Amino acid sequence: MEWLNYHHLLYFWTVAKEGSIVRASDKLSLTQATISAQLRSFEENLGEKLFTRVGRRLILTETGRLAFRYAEEIFSLGREFMDTLKGRPSGQPLRFRVGITDVLPKLIAQRLLEPAFQIPETVRMICHEGKTDALLAHLALHELDLILTDAPVGSGIKVRAFNHSLGDCGLTIFAAAKLAAKYRRGFPRSIVGAPFLLPTDNTTMRRSLNQWFEAEAIHPVVAGEFEDSALLTVFGQQGKGLFAAPSAIETEVLDQYGVQVLGRLEDVREHFYAISIERKLKHPAVIAICEAAKKTLFG
Repeated sequence: MEWLNYHHLLYFWTVAKEGSIVRASDKLSLTQATISAQLRSFEENLGEKLFTRVGRRLILTETGRLAFRYAEEIFSLGREFMDTLKGRPSGQPLRFRVGITDVLPKLIAQRLLEPAFQIPETVRMICHEGKTDALLAHLALHELDLILTDAPVGSGIKVRAFNHSLGDCGLTIFAAAKLAAKYRRGFPRSIVGAPFLLPTDNTTMRRSLNQWFEAEAIHPVVAGEFEDSALLTVFGQQGKGLFAAPSAIETEVLDQYGVQVLGRLEDVREHFYAISIERKLKHPAVIAICEAAKKTLFG
């Protein structure tokens, strides 16, 4: 295993912060020759150039910028560690890095994440949105504490991860006022031939709706397909078609978008999961999210 030389990292970090070897040597009480030699050794060990010289100025390379970001976090955590050991309040918020799959409705994500701000510790939440595979790669590298998604990780995934069920709920069908008045009577048979806005095929909600349409012999007209649930809802708000959303956020959808309920599909269940690399959850924000989801959001 290759180990990082933290002395080298400190010299590099100081030069990057101070902007020159001269100022870094004053800061560290070392000779310029010593710092220059240590920087060369660091670059040789990494196999990458960290600085490029422009006139008298040292400019960080792309690798240098990456190294500097890591150094900033490493030394920040070091200061926090020493403050904690000495009983002084660090003033540093608790970092909570969460990945949100791009198919998860934004209102569901917001409701799930809200309890993280209710814990006693001050939380600094860092959210990343993306495809499940990409988020799992970041989780495996400990760059995320949690992933929120609408589907569990399958056995074929090589990443060692654990599924934590947050709960499930039915679906509610919404529509703008004119469409609701037209298609509400006789629901669900009334929506045969109605314009419908659907998630794309790669979502569990779309697959669940397709199965329901087939089982009930109900075939609406697909007016649009969307990867972004928020964009889908905006078009639904404008009356471009009926749309579905998890019943757990029914109140929020009604309040935020001014649409109306056409009907509810209690037999079509949407499931939600938290994915972590821990079998037993430890992060206070993650524990708060899971407990609140089971007791309140989906309780």
